[in-house]
Amino acid sequence: MSHMIQLDPIAAMMLAIIVALWVAAAVAAIVMGLRRDAIAKARARDLDRQAALLGSCPAIPFRVGLDGRVGADTRLAHWLGLTEIPTTIDAMATHGEGGISVVDAEGLAADIQAANQAGRPFERILRLAGSDRVLLARGRPAPVALGDGVIVWLFDNSEAERTIARLSQETGLISDALDSCLALIEAAPFPMWHRGPDLKLALVNSAYVEAVEGDSAEDVVTRGVELIDAADGRAPRATALAARDSGRINTQVVPVTLGGQRRTMRIVDVPMGEHGVAGYAFDIQDLEQTRAELGRFQEVQRELFDRLSAGVAQFGADRSLIFFNQPFVQFFSLPPEWLVDRPEFDRILERLREVQRLPEVRDFPGWRNERRAWFNAVDAVEETWTLPGGQHLRVVAQPLPNGGLLLFFEDRTEQVQLSSARDTLLRVRTATFENLFEAIGVFAADGRLHIWNQSFRDIWGLSDADLAQNLRVDAMVELVGAKLADPSRAQLLRDLVRIATVDRQARTGRMALADGRYFDFAVVPLPDGNALFTLLDITASRGIEEALRGRADALEEADKLKTAFVANMSYELRVPLTSIAGFAELLDGGYAGELPPVAGEYVKAILSSVGRLGSLVEDVLDLTQGAAGSLPLAEEPIDLSQVLGEAVEAARKAAEAKPLSLFVDMDPDLGGMRGDPRRLRQIADHLLNNAITYTPPQGRVTIRVHGDDDMIIWTVSDTGPGMDPAQRARIFDSYPRIDASNEEGKQLIGIGLPLTRQLVEAHGGSIALDSEPGRGTTVTIHLPRRHGESVNV
Repeated sequence: MSHMIQLDPIAAMMLAIIVALWVAAAVAAIVMGLRRDAIAKARARDLDRQAALLGSCPAIPFRVGLDGRVGADTRLAHWLGLTEIPTTIDAMATHGEGGISVVDAEGLAADIQAANQAGRPFERILRLAGSDRVLLARGRPAPVALGDGVIVWLFDNSEAERTIARLSQETGLISDALDSCLALIEAAPFPMWHRGPDLKLALVNSAYVEAVEGDSAEDVVTRGVELIDAADGRAPRATALAARDSGRINTQVVPVTLGGQRRTMRIVDVPMGEHGVAGYAFDIQDLEQTRAELGRFQEVQRELFDRLSAGVAQFGADRSLIFFNQPFVQFFSLPPEWLVDRPEFDRILERLREVQRLPEVRDFPGWRNERRAWFNAVDAVEETWTLPGGQHLRVVAQPLPNGGLLLFFEDRTEQVQLSSARDTLLRVRTATFENLFEAIGVFAADGRLHIWNQSFRDIWGLSDADLAQNLRVDAMVELVGAKLADPSRAQLLRDLVRIATVDRQARTGRMALADGRYFDFAVVPLPDGNALFTLLDITASRGIEEALRGRADALEEADKLKTAFVANMSYELRVPLTSIAGFAELLDGGYAGELPPVAGEYVKAILSSVGRLGSLVEDVLDLTQGAAGSLPLAEEPIDLSQVLGEAVEAARKAAEAKPLSLFVDMDPDLGGMRGDPRRLRQIADHLLNNAITYTPPQGRVTIRVHGDDDMIIWTVSDTGPGMDPAQRARIFDSYPRIDASNEEGKQLIGIGLPLTRQLVEAHGGSIALDSEPGRGTTVTIHLPRRHGESVNV
């Protein structure tokens, strides 16, 4: 049985009070704890929000104490590209990847020191090594609550720097473009200007200043000198105001006086909104003149088209007919009054189809559409129309730059007929080639055999397969070399073709084949650049030629024997003539006693005949020596006037005895030459004696001699009976001739002119004879002075 503790009421009351106080204190403590816990949680939340806000801030703060220690979180190392948080400013600079440059670090340290000392804020740009990132550091003294030192905020300024660089570059480009635009405006060869919002001149270029004859651009702008006074009664500012108010470009053409000349200019005002109005002016005087010249050219062109034999039709850009000439009307039989209404291209084709003046086609709409495409063609189109009546038209469609079309219609009917005739002639030529006795081959400019006949193929033994390949001459030489008597001369064929096609020279010759045949060949260049090679078989005629050559050799030998005989006989005749002349001179001199008068006359006749016969013998001897090439000829200076004067005086007696007149026309400054004086005297004697002999009494013989620095021209003419062509052909023969009896009945041995020719040619000259029956004879001699040697007269 338990015993219960008994408390007195006071003690129980005291105990209850204590318990109540203890419970009240506990409740109060709990309430205060709960309140403090709520405040702590609120502050923790505020700290979290502030930390989140600070973490999302685009800047990072760090504090640098007075001792130089850096206080920062891990983000600073991340921003600087470092592996750990730097403890000092110097630690922010590295020599490898990451960090700021040493120079920036030194600058930042100096700024922080200045902020600690002077308490002023600062800003500095920091560039990270190894990247294009740029940081902006902004610092100020730290608040008292944060302690001593400096608070520095880092901002990532990379994008701003890039934007600034881009804008700076764009600004530079815009500035350059503006400068270029201003330079272009300044260099423009035509006046340009700009009006400000008040429509006063604000900018002009040099061309404007020159046009208004101003001193400078500033002077022109200051004085407000206008390019034109007024146009259509409106001042330039009024037209600029109208352009600005309407917002449209205003253009007008006005006459302007520039440099004292009246010019036509196009004035253009360009509204630029609130910035004013820009303007420029073009000198269109030349353009207007060009337009006028173009109009005149078109008129001349149309006049030319009217004179053409070809039909011409011109269509405009809208495909309507704007011009046609009379041949066009005649070709297609179209009514002119209908053409004047400017019908369209399609209507004209339809009308031509109705009158059957178009080619017959199955699909006319398709054919018409193809011709309609001529308007959009790039180059000229050419085609041939064959009309139902057999007429052939050459059609040329020339697109025009303005979208129009120019058509030419040329009647080629005659040309087509000529072409057909040409084809017929070609067939006739081919048949002629095949039936010619000569072998013919035509080589093209590249050396290929182009045309040949059957004889050519048979001579060289060429096969049809070889000829079908159009053999080159090189390949042909290899095939035909064995057919030549001398195969080594096969290359001659190639050389002949080259000479004719390249050098354009003709060659002829003779070749022998191995089978004993002989051919005369000829290679002739043709006008088209080809070469004609012909071969003529002369095997039969060669035998005849050899026989004739033998006969000619025999005749030549006989001629030599005859010449030698005549020379010997002439020499032998001189001996008895000398004796006869000597004895006759003794008789004439009275050494044999005095002779009766009749005998004296006989002796004189003998002396005269002997002298004449001796002269003839000398001439015959000279003639034979000249024919043999052994005529002796001296070379010495000659006074030709003296030689000819003596010959004329010797012939004057014979002329007076006939009688006839002897006329002499000799250059007083004739000068001299080199030659044989005796032979030149012979030439003069033979010419004068021949002219006097053949001139009838009362006739006239004329001798004319003149010259220049190189040549002496010597002419002897008479009024004798002249000669017919047959006599002229034999007059200079090397053999004596017996002339018909003259009026005195004497036989004349005509060796004077042949000997004269030999003597003239021996002196390097030439002789020519001009004579006609009833008109006398003229002999002309050209003798060189031979300036290569000195002449002393």
